[in-house]
Amino acid sequence: MRIFSIIVFSLLFLSSMTAQGNQTKKKVQARPHRIVFQMVSKDTADHNALVRQIFNIRKLSPGTRVEVVCHGPGISFIHKEKSLVLDKLTELAAEKVDLVACEFTMQQKNIKKEQLIDVCRTVPGGILEIVDKQEKGWAYIKAGY
Repeated sequence: MRIFSIIVFSLLFLSSMTAQGNQTKKKVQARPHRIVFQMVSKDTADHNALVRQIFNIRKLSPGTRVEVVCHGPGISFIHKEKSLVLDKLTELAAEKVDLVACEFTMQQKNIKKEQLIDVCRTVPGGILEIVDKQEKGWAYIKAGY
């Protein structure tokens, strides 16, 4: 009888450990989010860091929607002649990452749409685009330092 009790206890213990392991696996995979990044830095280290962060987000939470709004000095992030991450941005855009340029900045810096990465879109004002996203429940992250 004692051996039977030990076997039953062991089976119950193992089944509870398996259930806990399955719950842990479910917690590791993040639920999808909506994140808007504000890129205002011309520093290429900041550009590289943001690209890495977005790839990490896409890996951990593939359904997450990501938008990067570039304005001020940060417009160099998506400028064909200034960006060092254009190939990676094209790859991210293919994964539905939305790259956005501020038309106010473009006008101020005399930048034409053709000078920006082909996969980006423009908005009249970068700040208002970010505010609009926040009002719709998107999380806001400032990229760079």
